[in-house]
Amino acid sequence: MAEKKCIRITERDNVAIAIHDIPQGTEVMPGILAAEDIPQAHKIALEPMPKGTEVIRYGVCLGYANRDIPQGGWVNEKNLEMAAAPELDRMEFAVNIRTDLPMPKRRSWMGYRNPDGGYAGTRNILGINTTVQCVAGVLNVAIHRIKSEILPKYPNVDDVVAINHPYGCGVAIDARDAYIPQKILRNIAMHPNFGGVFMLLSLGCEKFTPERFCEWWPERNTPENVIILQEHRGYQPMMDAICEMAERKLRILNERRREELPLSELLVGMQCGGSDAFSGITANPTAGYAADLLVAGGGTAMFSEVTEVRDGVQFIAQRCIDETVGKRLVEEMKWYDDYLRKGGVDRGANTTPGNKKGGLSNIIEKSMGSIAKSGSSPIVEVLSPGDRPTKHGEIFAATPASDLVCGPSQLASGMGLEVFMTGRGTPYGLAAAPVIKLCSRNEMKEQWPDIIDFNAGPAAVGEKTIAEQGEELFEFILDVASGIRKPFTEQYGFANDLCIFNPAPIT
Repeated sequence: MAEKKCIRITERDNVAIAIHDIPQGTEVMPGILAAEDIPQAHKIALEPMPKGTEVIRYGVCLGYANRDIPQGGWVNEKNLEMAAAPELDRMEFAVNIRTDLPMPKRRSWMGYRNPDGGYAGTRNILGINTTVQCVAGVLNVAIHRIKSEILPKYPNVDDVVAINHPYGCGVAIDARDAYIPQKILRNIAMHPNFGGVFMLLSLGCEKFTPERFCEWWPERNTPENVIILQEHRGYQPMMDAICEMAERKLRILNERRREELPLSELLVGMQCGGSDAFSGITANPTAGYAADLLVAGGGTAMFSEVTEVRDGVQFIAQRCIDETVGKRLVEEMKWYDDYLRKGGVDRGANTTPGNKKGGLSNIIEKSMGSIAKSGSSPIVEVLSPGDRPTKHGEIFAATPASDLVCGPSQLASGMGLEVFMTGRGTPYGLAAAPVIKLCSRNEMKEQWPDIIDFNAGPAAVGEKTIAEQGEELFEFILDVASGIRKPFTEQYGFANDLCIFNPAPIT
């Protein structure tokens, strides 16, 4: 049997994706020859496309040919004019509610139950929170000392992490949208992996004072929980104070133990970054299938990235369980549209040079691949950035698409671990929760064999089905959540500082 050369998603599509580089003259489908060299992951025209022809992939119009494109020609961002965004006021809600989700074979995992009764922890970590970026250098030095001298005495604690971020001062602390970064930082402080143990490091002159940080729980703003550096006489007293408080907190955390829990106590975040045209064919659908298994078993899957949902939002709206959830989705999309207008850019600013090199011509194509990571479960809730879920099931959490902003926002919502899909490759990681790295192509796994945890590439060449890969990924997720396996980023300690979403003015 001849090797398959390209992938066509739906019968409506008039383009297909090159599985590998296709030389000019290659027969890609019966009677269709490549009119020029087509790079891997890029689109090949399956029919002649006179100027103005709709270019269709995923059954959706990506845009219009801005010049004549021959059958077998290379379709890319240079010869494609982007189509308009879906109209938010003309969407249908609750018309595609799936009730026949695949059922998981496994319905429990080993996690850390928390005193607040919310989602359980996947790790046992001391998180040291900060009010302002100015204390990060001091804290980083203290963390090194804590890990080398103190943490080994507490074998039931996995790690000690600094919650460093660029917020806290030089900001309009009372601006209209200032509640967003403040809410995110407060919710991260109560992350399930921290077991309700609170520790805060302050400078002493910042705008985001300990009083503000602890606004939701003023009883935590005590000398037992808060250190103010300006109240200590120099370096060594600062170090001693941080290490002494950390050891007291570690004693408490060392009493935590894993126990068998239902899937309803697990919240998994789904994110993608460094996407390519295979992301929507292999990696994201694989993650989406695993998300459906989790939801069917009573768990919660959370997907995000408003930027990369906006142009596929009509399909998400159809899965919203009712008009109330649908209207919340519209509110978040309209907020985003207004945010872009104020910044003087359009939605096309999202796609990167790497996305385009990987075959994604515009944000419509990227969005259609991105939403595949949500699977097909009904959408039961829509969250604003950093909000905590109130329901179990499939949830959309409105966040920016930037990896380093989306991840902290998902942490604030309480995710126990994150599944991160990539086509081009990124070493992104989080210190506060494990990140499973999933790639879209065999070549990416070969390039980074010791960074990529799970390869979804076999589905592109027919070696496995999406369902088979989704089942395997689901098992991997539960093993990581239970502490049986560690993703590569966790093993190596890859962790980015937290970039907190702050739409308020910088002063």
